[in-house]
Amino acid sequence: MNNTNIITTQRNKFQAFPFHLVEQSPWPLVTSLTLLTTTTSAVAYFQGFAYGGELLLLGVLLTASVMALWFRDVTTEATYLGDHTSQVQSGLSLGFILFVISEVMAFFSVFWAFFHSSLAPTIEIGGTWPPVGIEALDPFAIPLLNTILLLSSGAFVTWGHHALIQGNRSGAIVGTFITIILAIVFTALQGVEYHEAPFSFADSVYGTTFFASTGLHGMHVIVGTIFILVGFARIINYHLTDAHHNGFEAAILYWHFVDVVWIFLFISVYYWGS
Repeated sequence: MNNTNIITTQRNKFQAFPFHLVEQSPWPLVTSLTLLTTTTSAVAYFQGFAYGGELLLLGVLLTASVMALWFRDVTTEATYLGDHTSQVQSGLSLGFILFVISEVMAFFSVFWAFFHSSLAPTIEIGGTWPPVGIEALDPFAIPLLNTILLLSSGAFVTWGHHALIQGNRSGAIVGTFITIILAIVFTALQGVEYHEAPFSFADSVYGTTFFASTGLHGMHVIVGTIFILVGFARIINYHLTDAHHNGFEAAILYWHFVDVVWIFLFISVYYWGS
């Protein structure tokens, strides 16, 4: 144990308050630099600059690596150092709820663009929705199947959560594992749908709003899948207990948010919008 760890241990031993004083960490600064690399290289890639795609891939890999290291430190604080007291968990839950609210605002802007364009279609697109020349996707094909998969995954992750609370380790593992499988199948089917779509992002405002809304949701599905996968790994490694699984609860809340957004997408964009 080095001197820093000894000082930290002694400080925690005599700490007279329930809050966690975070140690100095390089990850916030490094994460901002990797995100800057990702966004600037994405612009370069979209504009057709040389090596833009390679730089974008590098930025994504660097961001993922740094976030993995940062989450490793947070997991260590929560599981092995005992820094996440009930007061700290309450603050983390509040912060995550505020984060979800910010995500609601992001989707609100996308839905605003969709309804602004579809409720009063302009003469440039033929005065109708879908626009003239656009063949909409069948909502009762892949979209309906994906709806069943996503809602089923929400039920299974809830089952796994309740099993964890009740001390049923096998139920928690099985429920979470099935959720991950269903999420992966959902993402794969979304990719098939994109590949077979008879229109592109550049096909009028219909294509733009379609891919912007479903693509944003698909990105959230991928993030949520990773979120639940981390919780699954922590269950396997005995990190989570019936009373200490704040991160897993955050993943479940995020996943239910993804479920609700998809219901709105299916009803408005796929069914009504077609």
